[in-house]
Amino acid sequence: MYIKAVAFDVNGTLVRILTDDGDEQVFRAAAHFLTYQGIELHRHELRDLYFQIMKEQLRASPEKYPEFDAVGIWRSIIDDHATDFTRALPAGKLQQMPLFLAEMTRGVSRRRLSLYPHVREVLDVLRARGPLAIVTDAQSAYARSELHKVSLLGYFDPIVVSGDHGYRKPDRRLFEAALDGMGTAAENALYVGNDMYRDIYGAREAGLTTVMFDSDQGEKTYRDCQPDYTITDFRDLLQILR
Repeated sequence: MYIKAVAFDVNGTLVRILTDDGDEQVFRAAAHFLTYQGIELHRHELRDLYFQIMKEQLRASPEKYPEFDAVGIWRSIIDDHATDFTRALPAGKLQQMPLFLAEMTRGVSRRRLSLYPHVREVLDVLRARGPLAIVTDAQSAYARSELHKVSLLGYFDPIVVSGDHGYRKPDRRLFEAALDGMGTAAENALYVGNDMYRDIYGAREAGLTTVMFDSDQGEKTYRDCQPDYTITDFRDLLQILR
């Protein structure tokens, strides 16, 4: 095995994260913010609208593994419920509000965001050996910001985010985008993830060697899919790549 480049999943692999996207406080905060923009929606009504539009986005997508667009959801809500007061707001503010709401609600929903043990020390070794990339199912509005929060943003190029593409793992095109960005053939690349279906199955379909990080998150079985390696301690990745 000659591995020249390594790509990683983020949530559940590099980062231990816990969010509650449907929590009442998320939509309470968003509803209160919207009252200052001339839009009156009760938090429960707002939550129902949000998830209804999400389902409509996913149903309308031509993709096999569709990804939703959080910023687009908030844009639809603002457009559909704008009042004369809303429409009179400065154009720049109106343009930025959907992104602000996506970021703000993600922040309110977040309960935990930290690195798994030994992640940084392993990445410090690996980035001296060759290119590193990210392939993550996440929203464009916050994926890179969360990597920045845990001081990992500068380790990776490219950073492939499903929200930028409109489809999510296990779609092989996301893994192929990472390979293209690293300038590496699939047979010379390794992918590390925590979910047997989205990560291991998806990366195997794209031809990468796979490592299952058996963390406290993610699905651990999918049909007869098996990773090439399984680790429970991030430092074991260095042994695999010796």
